[in-house]
Amino acid sequence: MASLIEIRDALALQGRLDATQISQQLATPLPLVNAMLGRLEAMGKAMRITEDPSDCLTGSCKSCPEGKKCVREVWALKA
Repeated sequence: MASLIEIRDALALQGRLDATQISQQLATPLPLVNAMLGRLEAMGKAMRITEDPSDCLTGSCKSCPEGKKCVREVWALKA
């Protein structure tokens, strides 16, 4: 089971990761990783970044009913 420090270190080494990648990399359940990321965010150590879909060919993802499936949420350390 991973600690807050291990999650912080993973973000420091990789730059940006999503919660699923962290969960797999550290062999920790996804709900626990999400809770720890939320805690790091509350402590001011990490920030949530929402990336717009880069593979949208029409540019209409925001009005698409399934447009939110394309949006990727990643985490990074605060500078």
